[in-house]
Amino acid sequence: MPSLSEILGRRPPGKICVIKPSSLGDVVHSLPILPELRRLWPDAHVSWVVAGPLRSLLEGRDDLDRVFAYDKGPSGISPRGVRGLAVVCRTLARERFDLTVDLQGLLRSAVMAAATRAPLRVGLADAREGARWFYTHRVDAPRARVHAVDRVSRVVEALGGSPSAPEFSLPIGPEDLAWADRALAAVPTPRLVLNVGARWPSKRWAIDRFAEVAHRAVEEFGAGLVAVGAAEDRPMVDALRRALGRAPILDLCGATSLLRLAALARLSDVYLSNDTGPLHLAAAAGAAVVGIYTRTDPNLTGPYGPRAVAVSSHPRGASSYKTRDRPEPRDEIGPDRVWAAVRPRLARAVGSAA
Repeated sequence: MPSLSEILGRRPPGKICVIKPSSLGDVVHSLPILPELRRLWPDAHVSWVVAGPLRSLLEGRDDLDRVFAYDKGPSGISPRGVRGLAVVCRTLARERFDLTVDLQGLLRSAVMAAATRAPLRVGLADAREGARWFYTHRVDAPRARVHAVDRVSRVVEALGGSPSAPEFSLPIGPEDLAWADRALAAVPTPRLVLNVGARWPSKRWAIDRFAEVAHRAVEEFGAGLVAVGAAEDRPMVDALRRALGRAPILDLCGATSLLRLAALARLSDVYLSNDTGPLHLAAAAGAAVVGIYTRTDPNLTGPYGPRAVAVSSHPRGASSYKTRDRPEPRDEIGPDRVWAAVRPRLARAVGSAA
């Protein structure tokens, strides 16, 4: 039986659909597939299916022709989510795709893949919820042993490509950079951005420890502080401000779009964050990031790139995705360990500005 790459070598696809609806970090980790697809098939029409709130990460890219944004609805099964799935499936069924690549690997995304009616439907061999049975070809890249970005590279290899260093280009526009420049104008350098929120309580490092690192940055380097987060992170950001006392901080919680946040990260010196989507967005924007990993394995889902580092409380393979609501044990990661990662990056920023 011919391999997938042999089939595609004989019959290059004219229309390709990438399915990766969510979440923010997962979509960012999947972005490197786009330049690889363009290198493989320069004339192909490439589309991407994504949850509506994340469409700005994809629109306006030179290597993507169309974005199908759909209403994902709340977590779990809901009438709204079912309606959104039905609408996008009807739309995909009319498109006559030649190749579909499902990078999500769940039942919902597999149903979308089937709806495309593409003769070649590619997914990961360890896809969950029975999704793997919707594919014509499966790629082996075990999530328990391979980083999320490298899993995408395995898919590219199966398609016939020779992946290069992953490219995480974001469509950050001049207006986004201008906004970030204005927002940071009064913030002293070096600038330390603090992202204290995370959807899972078990991924949230203690607020007082964030404050301790921030105080050290101010005392040793005269750093300017910036707080970011989604609107729902407001209680945590308010707690941070109380913990900082009189230390000044620019509060941008709930005030940034995805691309403005990426621009803000690019213009800052260090981005300190829990294991959450904005951390990966900042890394993709080229920021120097320090990720705090209290439950998950950074070898599998950590910030990716030469300017990224993770401080982890677990050895490889010891992380658990079943402890979303259990608070982080306070003795796992102390401020000293995080400061040891933050300090040299602030020092380099001060040295480069001298």
